[in-house]
Amino acid sequence: MAEYMTGQRRQLLDFLHSNPDKLFSAAEIAEALAGSGISVSAVYRNLARLEKAGVISRTAKEGRREVYYSCVSADCCRERLHLTCMKCGDTFHMDQTVSERMLKTVSKVDGFKIDKHKTVLYGVCKNCN
Repeated sequence: MAEYMTGQRRQLLDFLHSNPDKLFSAAEIAEALAGSGISVSAVYRNLARLEKAGVISRTAKEGRREVYYSCVSADCCRERLHLTCMKCGDTFHMDQTVSERMLKTVSKVDGFKIDKHKTVLYGVCKNCN
């Protein structure tokens, strides 16, 4: 990230890095960081800058107007596809072997290269099934 990393931006990014399998709304992030002196407006401003830099991603959950953020630069997420449950909202890493097989099949059959950083598959997790 070429832009200067402010203390507030670092705290926000550290929070998302420490929760790589979860999606958070801006309000949830602001609440989690409330004790560190980061204002809600600073959370929104920094989320926008981190998203623009490609460090975090933004997604919407089905049936909700609010957007949710996750860290795409976390080492454990970098090369993984994600599965998001439409009932509970939890996000999981897809099994690496299954993920690679699926990516290769799509590329071979359709000639389409999937961007792992921006791909989330939506469904219902085994706990909500």
